[in-house]
Amino acid sequence: MAELSIIALVAGVLALCYLSVYPKLAGSNFNRLSMCDIVVTIIVFCLVGSKYWGADFQFDLLLFHTNWFWFTLVVYAFFEIPLGLWYFKKHGVKI
Repeated sequence: MAELSIIALVAGVLALCYLSVYPKLAGSNFNRLSMCDIVVTIIVFCLVGSKYWGADFQFDLLLFHTNWFWFTLVVYAFFEIPLGLWYFKKHGVKI
């Protein structure tokens, strides 16, 4: 159940950001997009960390067990990489 709550949080936050917030605040500006994404990433990690920091809870990551930080990082990357590629292509973001 804890894994599902983190997955839902990350998926919801990233969907909201890539579909609504980033187009309005950053558009196709790579620097603004990067800064917005850093802020959102910090917020997500603070939310998850506030619940699981110091807890001796092991998250199941298919082949192995890990702590909250690594689980959140892998889930975040799993969702953000395809969304980021889609966003870059749709909005013509140049690096």
